[in-house]
Order: sequence, then C-alpha cells, then structure tokens
Amino acid sequence: MSHLSSAENKETFGFHQMLATLDNTGEFLAAQLRPGNAGANIAADHIAVLDAALAQIPDQHRFGTPILVRADTAGTTKAFLAHIVGLRGQGMTLDFSVGWRLGQPGNAMHEAIAAQPDRLWEPAIDTDNELAEPAGVLELTAQLLWISPRALADYPAGMRIIVRRERPHPGAQLDLFETSAGWRYTAFATTSRIGQLAWLDARHRAHARVEDRIRCAKDTGMRRFPSREFGINQAWLMGVMIAVDLLAWAQTLILHDQPDLAKAEPKTLRYRLLHSAARITRGQRRIRLRIDRTWRWATVLALAFQRLAALPQPAT
Repeated sequence: MSHLSSAENKETFGFHQMLATLDNTGEFLAAQLRPGNAGANIAADHIAVLDAALAQIPDQHRFGTPILVRADTAGTTKAFLAHIVGLRGQGMTLDFSVGWRLGQPGNAMHEAIAAQPDRLWEPAIDTDNELAEPAGVLELTAQLLWISPRALADYPAGMRIIVRRERPHPGAQLDLFETSAGWRYTAFATTSRIGQLAWLDARHRAHARVEDRIRCAKDTGMRRFPSREFGINQAWLMGVMIAVDLLAWAQTLILHDQPDLAKAEPKTLRYRLLHSAARITRGQRRIRLRIDRTWRWATVLALAFQRLAALPQPAT
C-alpha cells in the first residue's frame, strides 16, 4: 500500500508551505507555496496538493495499488475527505487516515470517551508491532453517533472514529478532561474497514515520519527562502524538492545496504559522501575520480559510484 502523507511547515517568514510526500520512498510528490496568512485547513489547497501528488504516481501504481492518504487534523475538512472518497470513482483505490479533533471538554467526543469501560480498551502497539503498555485503543463511532446523531453529518459514509489513550509524559499539556481521567487522548478518522484497531492506530501514528521529510527539506534549503518575491521562492521550493528526491533515491538505490547511510540526514550525507575530498583526472580518453584512500567512507563512496554507473539508462 502506498502512503501519501501531507504536512505543513509554517516556520518560514512570510510563506506557508503545504507538502505531500510518498512514505514508501521518502520523496516529495507535490508542494504548494502559499502566503504566510493562509489557513491550515483550507480544503481547496489540500485538494490541489493531493491531486498534484497523485498525478506524480505512475498510472500502473496509481490505479493498481491501494493508496492511503494521511494527514493531521488540518486535513479533516468535509470537502477534502469527500474528494478523497470521490476519487474512487475514477478507478483509484483510496482510503484516508486523518487526525480528528477531540474538541472542547464536555462535548460529544468527551462524553463518548468517558462512557467507555476499561474492559473495552484494546492494547495498543507501536510501529514495530510491540505492545505499547499501558496505551489502549477503541472505536468510538457507534457511541459517538448514539450520543450525537449529527456528529458525523456530511462526512463520508462509513467513516470510523478511533481513539487512543496513553499515560501522559512529564510536561504534557492536558485539558481538564484529560487531567481528571489521567490519560492523554488522541483520535483519528479513517475509511479503512480491514485491520485490527491497534494496527490501524500504529499505521496512522506512522504519519509522524513526514516530520523527518520536513526536517530533510529544511536542511536542503527550505529553512530560509532567498527572496520576498513569491515567484522566486516558488522556484526555490521546486529546487528543494528535487534535491530531497535525489537524496531519497540515492539512499534507496545505491546506499540501501549501508544502515548508517540509508536513513542518514542530509548533514551526515554531505559530510561523509557529498563533500568528500577528491580529484578529477583525465587520461586515456577517460575521466577518473580519485578519492583519498584514507577517507573513512572512501570504499562506500566508490561502491556508490559503481552502482550509479550500473543503473539502466531511462528510456527516451
């Protein structure tokens, strides 16, 4: 299953980026640069980025592979979720897993959570399929609709609400409901019908990997834009996406068997490989790259060049 994750980065002065990444490979599929005062939950922008991201996936995978769209709570707009479900009519197999707001204490969500006895909470797991004691998960859809029949009105039919509870870590900011219960609650909405609740919860929590891609983009040029002109910064963002994709595919194709480099941050890759001391020489109608033998990662770099040269040339 392909995982299409969306996220937003708001730290850059004057501009607000909306990003979509392919979780399977770590590459960027689409990005949109918006004015700094743009809202985080504008459905039209989410739809535009999603459509652009899906267009980047080859046809045989876009139409022949189940795709999961993940987003944080900013993506929980009725229009955006309806658009995802509507794409099924175009031959795509799409589901979503998006963060769900618990709202203010005393609302239907909190009432539904409080009504659940401890015996109904199933043990949660982490992304390594290990038990995450004492965390638990349960589905709240039926209870929520019983308390407030209009709670899911106008949302896609069959959408499920799943809640996770865990003991708060030191310093966690809790509302009055969580403080009284002694648990920290998070929730998400999904259209997936298959899978145990613990697995669906762990799958949704893996959305946090998008933060790694944002950090990678920041280390590759997205931390600061060079201009106050929107068009120039838009081109800069495109260059950042290309750089991130090159790193992602380099790690996938030529560094896959190097555990400390296959998942390394851009700073590490720059120090060990990209900025290595070397000299280009020419002779016998050949160009040679001479790497310092004493460099710790010289062998790894030479092997990477060999694998790169052995890759098949793309068809024109």
